[in-house]
Amino acid sequence: MNRVQSEIHVWGTVVFVDCASDAISEAQLHIAIGKVKDYCEHVDRIFSTYKADSTVSQLRRGDISIENCDAEVQEVWQLCEQAKWISDGAFDPWAVVGGFDPSGLVKGWAADKCADMLMAAGAQHVQVNAAGDLSLRGGYFDTADGVVKPWKIGVVNPDNHLEVLQTFDITDGAIATSGTYERGAHISDPYTGMIAIGAKSATVIGPNGAITDALATALMVAGQDGAKWFTQPELSGYLVWVIERHEDSAWSL
Repeated sequence: MNRVQSEIHVWGTVVFVDCASDAISEAQLHIAIGKVKDYCEHVDRIFSTYKADSTVSQLRRGDISIENCDAEVQEVWQLCEQAKWISDGAFDPWAVVGGFDPSGLVKGWAADKCADMLMAAGAQHVQVNAAGDLSLRGGYFDTADGVVKPWKIGVVNPDNHLEVLQTFDITDGAIATSGTYERGAHISDPYTGMIAIGAKSATVIGPNGAITDALATALMVAGQDGAKWFTQPELSGYLVWVIERHEDSAWSL
């Protein structure tokens, strides 16, 4: 079993990639990761709100309309609309200063794309971790005993990064965590325009990385009120684990 791990510095953070396969060589895995790096830089050029010439920046200024954008931007726009509707507006990338900002969804979306690229290249066991937004494929190959196991993903204590409060076993899918240890201080409440205070940490597990990312952000805003919309049939394939903002407790669905 060939295995390669790599760090990609992009989007103002680090994207960690772990992939393994006995179908292709280590050199081929490195080539596949190189293509993932190129794709991440492509995503940055399109979606960055810090680059004046990015497609999203042009949208925010009103230089172009969504109808004039390429398929990737339209796909993310539609996912943002879906996430806004599902979360009763707790996730709203239009309710920010400067206009449309998909940052609360696009990392999870891109992590899925990267994981799928690696699988298409011949990788069999993949983890893409975009600063708390993870896409997982094929489980984890444990070289110690030669067995494929679920990826074991831990959620750390927002008040003590050395303490793991909960772990989740995932073979295929996505998991996203938003909290005060990541970018929680920068998550705004679309209802008030103030800093979100609904939860201390929110973790969402499901089949779609974009939606898990957006819902984790939404739950930082909604807190326990999010339990009302999280029980919708559209989210039957998703799980949630939330640490309360003002109480030493957590809830899950």
